[in-house]
Amino acid sequence: MPKAPLGDRIDQGRGLVPADIVLKGGRVFDLITGELVPSDVAICGDCIVGVFGTYTGVREIDVRGKILVPGFIDTHLHIESSLVTPFEFDRCVSPHGVTTAICDPHEIANVAGLAGISYFLEASSRTLMDIRVQLSSCVPSTHMETTGARLEASDLTPLMDHPRVIGLAEFMNYPGVLHRDAGCMAKLEAFQGRHIDGHAPLLRGNDLNGYIAAGIRTEHEATSYDEALEKLRKGMRVLIREGSVSKDLHALVGLLTERFSPYLCLCTDDRNPLDIGEQGHLDYMIRTAIALGAAPLAVYRAASLSAAEAFGLKDRGLIAPGKRADIAVIDTLEACNVAQVFTGGVEISAAAFAAREILPPVARHSVKAPPITAADFRSSGNRVQTPVIGIIPGKIVTEHLSYDIAPQDGDKRPDIARDLVKIAVIERHGVNGNRATGFVKGFGLQRGAIGSTVCHDHHNIAVVGADYEDMALAVQRLGEIEGGFVVVEGGRVLAELALPMAGLMSLNSFEAVRADLVELRAAARSLGVVLEEPFLQLAFLCLPVIPHLKITDHGMVDVDRFEVMP
Repeated sequence: MPKAPLGDRIDQGRGLVPADIVLKGGRVFDLITGELVPSDVAICGDCIVGVFGTYTGVREIDVRGKILVPGFIDTHLHIESSLVTPFEFDRCVSPHGVTTAICDPHEIANVAGLAGISYFLEASSRTLMDIRVQLSSCVPSTHMETTGARLEASDLTPLMDHPRVIGLAEFMNYPGVLHRDAGCMAKLEAFQGRHIDGHAPLLRGNDLNGYIAAGIRTEHEATSYDEALEKLRKGMRVLIREGSVSKDLHALVGLLTERFSPYLCLCTDDRNPLDIGEQGHLDYMIRTAIALGAAPLAVYRAASLSAAEAFGLKDRGLIAPGKRADIAVIDTLEACNVAQVFTGGVEISAAAFAAREILPPVARHSVKAPPITAADFRSSGNRVQTPVIGIIPGKIVTEHLSYDIAPQDGDKRPDIARDLVKIAVIERHGVNGNRATGFVKGFGLQRGAIGSTVCHDHHNIAVVGADYEDMALAVQRLGEIEGGFVVVEGGRVLAELALPMAGLMSLNSFEAVRADLVELRAAARSLGVVLEEPFLQLAFLCLPVIPHLKITDHGMVDVDRFEVMP
């Protein structure tokens, strides 16, 4: 909805002329006092102009029996991890009351560089929800991985004044910050005085002080009450995260009080259409937090007003005159069932979605891995003691385990009885053909293999398996479908989801992706997999900025030492 002339906003707010739209008969949840106030809400163009009174409108919408709350703001996410384009993400998520999404497109940037960021900037001007972009700070996230692109400070600064840009996205290379890496320093210097988002899992004490002193203002990696409280006390806004893999709400819900809520926000980081369909998005976080005992005022503040203030979006977060007309119409505060959504004064509807101009896809044919055979998954070496990645369900932090795995005919084989299966990462950008193998514990895999090109953040091919032939077939099939997810057993593909846009996003509807994910999960369970979300869990095993043990195409990475293991 275009911005209305200033005079029209004043006259409609005063009630001198009918408002463009009036929501009549509902109750407004006042995030200042915590009261539910019977009131009409008048909208002129994209702006709220009247509240706490009675209005007439050119269009009047009956919301009797409903509660009006400010539209929700997801303060940190990667739209690519929803596995659909920004346009399908818009259609999937905005009906859940999310009217603003602050995204970091570093997934596609690690594959396609500035072309990927430019795609998101253009797409964000055509969606119904307001998508704001943070410029990806870590492409690649470290020196210990191979990506399809590399972005330096000089690549990012020409975009910093783009109207859709807020600032610098999550600074994942926290060791680079602490040790004053030249590339990190150049980016931090360039964005001084602008918003810089953080990413510092388990960072505490004086090292945390140094990290925050670099000008980093927000952070979403706190996984315990004490860690989050320390970050709050040191001036960071903490973003409580509940994604498909990283689930921190239960651990941090004790902080969601009226005292702390001005400094807390909500985010999903990585959430796929299946979980959105089964549970919801930020609406799920809201009702879960309230069910766990958090005060509704604190939760709804974190979901809107506090989020807007944390990221400098002064035009939203309240149902108040002069604010952007981002409104969710819900049944009760506790259930947060969303009946209607207005974003910038536009009512979310099938017709409104159909009227958008959709951009053509970019970054096709990005999977350029060399041919792989079963022999490529053999692990050489005579040392029995072997590092093993230990999965912690619901977390992207992993354990650094050690098991004795004796070589057999020059190869360390999967040990199904001990849940020790092979994991491999294969460079797929056509840069160097790197391959690395290791072991992981926690999948429960009994046979076959699962593979993915969603492999944070370098997005090479990751495959985990109990059978080398099936692992090779998984890699081959990922190349044929231009990336995605596959489940293989006994020389045949049981299920797959093609993600041909950068090997990250489907060109199909979110409903089709959701249906494919149901089949993929079922196929993974048929192989013995016990994880609720095995595909994104696999992706995070390859992210070398999350403690403690990970794997990239360079090899096994000791994240605590920040080095590739010999």
